[in-house]
Amino acid sequence: MRRPTTAWMAAALALAAAPPLAAQSETYEQLQTFSFLLSQVRLNYVTPVGTEPLVRAAIEGMLRALDPHSRFVPRAENDLWLAWQSGHAAGTGILVEDEDGSLTVAAVARGSSAAREGILPGDRVLAVNDTLVAGSPAHTVQMQLLGDEGRKIRLRLARGAWAQPETLTVTVRNQTLHPHSVGLGRQIERTGYVRLDEFQEQAPKELRDAVEHALSGLRVRRLVLDLRGNPGGAVTAAVEIASQFLAKDLVVCRTVGRRAEMDRSFTSTGDHPFIDLPMVVLIDRHTASAAEILAGALQDHDRAAILGRRSFGKALIQRLFPVPPNGDAAWLTVGFVHSPSGRLIQRRYAGLTADQYYALGGRGGAEQDTAATYKTDSGRTVRGGGGIAPDSELPAPVPPPLWWSIAADSGFDLAVADSVAPTLGSDAASRAAWPDDTTGWRLRLLRPFLDRVRSRLHVTAATDSGQDVQIAEVLARRAAEVRWGADAAEEFALHNDPDLRAAIAWLERTHPAEAAGRH
Repeated sequence: MRRPTTAWMAAALALAAAPPLAAQSETYEQLQTFSFLLSQVRLNYVTPVGTEPLVRAAIEGMLRALDPHSRFVPRAENDLWLAWQSGHAAGTGILVEDEDGSLTVAAVARGSSAAREGILPGDRVLAVNDTLVAGSPAHTVQMQLLGDEGRKIRLRLARGAWAQPETLTVTVRNQTLHPHSVGLGRQIERTGYVRLDEFQEQAPKELRDAVEHALSGLRVRRLVLDLRGNPGGAVTAAVEIASQFLAKDLVVCRTVGRRAEMDRSFTSTGDHPFIDLPMVVLIDRHTASAAEILAGALQDHDRAAILGRRSFGKALIQRLFPVPPNGDAAWLTVGFVHSPSGRLIQRRYAGLTADQYYALGGRGGAEQDTAATYKTDSGRTVRGGGGIAPDSELPAPVPPPLWWSIAADSGFDLAVADSVAPTLGSDAASRAAWPDDTTGWRLRLLRPFLDRVRSRLHVTAATDSGQDVQIAEVLARRAAEVRWGADAAEEFALHNDPDLRAAIAWLERTHPAEAAGRH
């Protein structure tokens, strides 16, 4: 039988053994207070309650009081998560995080059931199998999305503005997915493009292979590295990847902690195969953790231009501590990460609720933080304040109209796009011309789609020019996929990605394709 009270008190007393006698006495009195209240709840609360949920809540509350990322993980959840990370468990392909006070989809694995059902980053999870999840920790809900192969999971999601969100219900299936760090690598307009989705164990090798493939045959070597939406991963993977672009023995990041062994510098190693490769790195407010470490190192060493929007601002070193006697565990923050110039990447969280902390993701830190300045290797001024601020800030994506999710959930977008797709030419010239045929999208896709929405949903379906472009592109991409396949849809999306086009334009100005390139 489990005895969490004894284990919890023993662990707390062990941690309290080192301080002076006065501090030990104070700690002992606080534990006595906890023990007394626990006993009173068990004896006098209006309905019977067991010890285990009370102690579990106390442990979780203690860790939440430290920072937004420290947490307690029961053994079953931890084993399941590790199995998923290694590709030995089935899942929906959704990564859930606490954001803006809601459980939010942070990433969707390509090829997953969630991706096929149209679930998007930014969607908010309201219910799992008709059970409301408000107030549940993200890692708990994440575990509900893993399990047996083929298991169906019903999700209710919110999409769009907070004041007037639209809801949609989808059913997804668990499937075995083998996590890959590189999401895409290809050539675009005489430029190599690689999207790095995560920092898994194999990320350095995957990235090297993808960059070499994306550059193969190009007379001029230049690269766009896309870290948008990358939630991070292992610090060691970030250091190994940075080493592919930096000279040997340059600082990639520094960690600082309470214990002496946490104070260390991570430096670049290896044969740096891409040390002279001109490059742009794309980031956004969902770029976090190891992805921010990599972006910060490349920026501080003036190795790449950083474009996009300020990153999330999460760079903590966490360690998994086994909790006896049942194999439970706790993720505990043991250090902060600084960029090579000395910037603290982690945003402040003291005095903020978890909801407030996540709501400020990608928006910098306290005013006193942003006032501090640092210097890159060439003497450029960069600032702290939480996250990595881009060298050139790009406009944020246009939010979809409020009625969009209802129309999409009703299949109006598929119906219109699928009816137009067979009328497009099957030849290579038609496929190549489609990504730029904005007039054709509007006439053949956007107008019929809006007419259908207005007649079926009885709404005005008012849009502005930015939303017109956004909706037309969504419909045109779907038509490309139906007519020419998934690869054509990916080409379409990249061709019409404004951030990517800005990155390529930057490289054209600084390293024009007409210049002699290295083979």
